[in-house]
Amino acid sequence: MKTFYVETYGCQMNVVDSEIVASILIRNGLIQTYNPQDADIILLNTCSIRENAEMRIKSRIKQLGSFKKTNPNLRLGIIGCMAENLKEKLFVELPQLDLLAGPDVYRLLPEILKQINDENKIINTTLSKEETYADVLPFRYDSNGISAYVSIMRGCDNFCSYCVVPYTRGRERSRDASSIINEVLSLSENGFKEITLLGQNVNSYHYRDIDFPALISLLAKNFPNLLFRFTTSHPKDLSIELIEAMASFPNIAKSIHLPVQSGSNEVLKRMNRKYTRDDYLEKVYLLRRLIPDITISTDIICGFCGETEEDHLQTIDLMKEVNYFFAFMFKYNERPNTLAAKKYADDVTDDIKSRRLKEIIDLQQKISYMLNKQDIGKIFKVLVEGISKKNEKEIFGRNSQNKVIVFAGDLTQKGQFVDVEVTNCTSATLIGRQNFDK
Repeated sequence: MKTFYVETYGCQMNVVDSEIVASILIRNGLIQTYNPQDADIILLNTCSIRENAEMRIKSRIKQLGSFKKTNPNLRLGIIGCMAENLKEKLFVELPQLDLLAGPDVYRLLPEILKQINDENKIINTTLSKEETYADVLPFRYDSNGISAYVSIMRGCDNFCSYCVVPYTRGRERSRDASSIINEVLSLSENGFKEITLLGQNVNSYHYRDIDFPALISLLAKNFPNLLFRFTTSHPKDLSIELIEAMASFPNIAKSIHLPVQSGSNEVLKRMNRKYTRDDYLEKVYLLRRLIPDITISTDIICGFCGETEEDHLQTIDLMKEVNYFFAFMFKYNERPNTLAAKKYADDVTDDIKSRRLKEIIDLQQKISYMLNKQDIGKIFKVLVEGISKKNEKEIFGRNSQNKVIVFAGDLTQKGQFVDVEVTNCTSATLIGRQNFDK
């Protein structure tokens, strides 16, 4: 029987996709191994969002290709977004490759793998308007047994000018709500405590008469012992109904990831984000009014095409106004096949991008530290996830606001909700204690 090894790069959606691939291959009689040197089939599930990610994957393929010297029957494949984005170019650049498969053809992998031989490399990057893998229960081989991702939709219709996702993952389609409920039920019965609902834009989920506020409300009501999170939210689709649902159910996390990308209307327009700065801030004010203890995180791209110093300062100003507890911050990286690459010049120099990014990171660290200091003395319910990486006598978990808290304890508490008082902090982490006078 053949063995396979899957290595995952990129977003949470890729984590779920790797679990789907593992499930499909195991269902077809293959055996999973966790050591690539023991594998007959090696698949790299890839990300194409940034050039650095692609370079890492290319380097890894060259490294793994050396295993063919001792195992000439080894099959090496790239699956996912990078295969969809670069297609045949990868066979030219990486002769070690035997397979390229896009994210909508995973059901075909068992048959595709049978067809590969030394003279027959295969590429299948067909995108689907229907595929959601709704009937495939992911094989969670790398899970902590506490937290799980559940994909509720695939693809994207937003076509932000800098983004490859609509081209690598196809158009938006939502998964059958009953299949989502069944997967959550299975996770609950297997002892999971926290579920994160995933989609390129979860806010636009819509299956028949069920939209996203209705779906998450249904899940929160039927599974009161589970904590629900979700990502990612597009600001233009964040509705009052969703905010009210978050406020109404204690087991919907009081935290939201709301990518802004820029604080400048001119830049937002070129990015094709379909909202203005004022639109965005209006949603933030509504979130804070209805859920006073909510935390908001974001994505920020600096140095996008045509970004001026004034545009950059408007982003800095918006960060100060919103007070994000966390942010993913990047320099703009032009991606092939996107609207921005075709329409706009990448005219901000790398030195300016680097300087602006440093200013954004420095400010975010100050804001994060300020917000964490405000939590000192507060008591939070924390879901224990495991041992701290820095101190084996400490454990860590996250609260409803998605903040990491480290405190003394042991693994017997893993998977439990415990009350923790915050006693100190860094810009990234809260530090606490369990034994305190309530």
